[in-house]
Amino acid sequence: MEDNKLDIKAFLDRDEQKDLLRFLTAGSVDDGKSTLIGRLLFDSKKIYEDQLDALERDSKRVGNAGDHIDYALLLDGLKAEREQGITIDVAYRYFSTNKRKFIIADTPGHEQYTRNMITGGSTANLAVILVDARLGVITQTRRHTFLVSLLGIKHVVLAVNKMDLVDFSEERFNEIVAEYRSFIEPLGVSDVVCIPLSALDGDNVVQKSDRTPWYQGPALLDFLETVHIGNDHNLTDFRFPVQYVLRPNLNFRGFCGKVASGVVHKGDEVVALPSGKKSHIKSIVTYDGELDYAFPPQSVTLTLEDEIDVSRGEMLVHPDALPVTGRNFEAMLVWMDEEPMDFNKSFFIKQTTHTSRSHVDSIKYKVDVNTMEHLSLENGKLTKESLPMQLNQIAHVVITTAQELYFDPYRQNKATGAFILIDPISNNTSAVGMIIGPVPEEEMHADAGLPVLDLPRLGIAPEHYEAIDKAVKELNRQGLEIVVRK
Repeated sequence: MEDNKLDIKAFLDRDEQKDLLRFLTAGSVDDGKSTLIGRLLFDSKKIYEDQLDALERDSKRVGNAGDHIDYALLLDGLKAEREQGITIDVAYRYFSTNKRKFIIADTPGHEQYTRNMITGGSTANLAVILVDARLGVITQTRRHTFLVSLLGIKHVVLAVNKMDLVDFSEERFNEIVAEYRSFIEPLGVSDVVCIPLSALDGDNVVQKSDRTPWYQGPALLDFLETVHIGNDHNLTDFRFPVQYVLRPNLNFRGFCGKVASGVVHKGDEVVALPSGKKSHIKSIVTYDGELDYAFPPQSVTLTLEDEIDVSRGEMLVHPDALPVTGRNFEAMLVWMDEEPMDFNKSFFIKQTTHTSRSHVDSIKYKVDVNTMEHLSLENGKLTKESLPMQLNQIAHVVITTAQELYFDPYRQNKATGAFILIDPISNNTSAVGMIIGPVPEEEMHADAGLPVLDLPRLGIAPEHYEAIDKAVKELNRQGLEIVVRK
């Protein structure tokens, strides 16, 4: 009995040590995304008996797979999805194998659900993009690949599905792979693997298939279990956005938050932004005790050797790897709101733990997600009336904020390069964005419409800047935002 207890404990400990792979599936309608994931769960023995009974019953009643079990019904749970045989919302599924844990986001293929795909893919390490072997690379394939590259996903699997309908032709598979690789190359996705499979019959999904003797690569599950994602975090630039100041008693003052990127060691010198004050890490505290170092995505409490003023929304960084500090930046923006963009509207911008006021200064161009074409006022593809963004549209924009943000380009650091815009009236998420880089003040089109204190013009000496910063910070806290120029 004692041995059994030890075995169970060892099993649970081993299970806890497994790493987690988050991946999304995308593809056109009827490419078989939901069927593929259903098959993955079924063949890896991750379906309970009652689920299997219900699946067999539902397959006869509402299935679209003829005499086969319709594995898509495991994921398409909404009534409208089952009626139309399509995926509308993002369906999340969790499963694990002996080697790894998985979270799957089954995302919809239609253009009008672009925002759903962005939501599902925002945390993914990998994307499985399905194509129908009969149709090859189509408009939706290009659109989904563009969105995947926009989200900074580094690993892509091109799953050439329905190979059984083209007699498992090696020639057809190679044609599709060549076309896809030539399209994806300029988008900067570093790791692309192409797998021929049949989701309905299970070829190359969990086990290698005898029907593709010419294919030398891994089965899909084998690749998902072994793909290396450890390097996907930025471990170079330390970023610690402060979420909460912990003061349980007079003797302890710590800064709680999640390590967004980089590695921090006990004794490291750090700089607090925006004050620029320096100190050293005294301790790295967690619920389970103190650590010698911390890395993403750990949540920890940092204590400092010196008493310096740091509060929520500010950031601790290493002095030799500072983020960009500024109020103006360009970004790729995806519009998520049913209500069209209003250039006169001010939005809350939330980036890391920092929230400020902001507005969209200008739109450089919109992207036609089906053709990758840039539409702008300059090339005559947009008019003043069609310039404001509508639901699901993507554009290259310039944004200005009331307070300075500390950011990195999204491609370099996802954690500090991503943001959302929140409608201050409805509290809806109006847009999500990925920062490209800073924009100089002189290139901005519009004024922020905020009061400005130009300290050099007023003749205020640098030694008084700290006192003015404190006063402005307190006014900001009370809802009056002032821009300070030094």
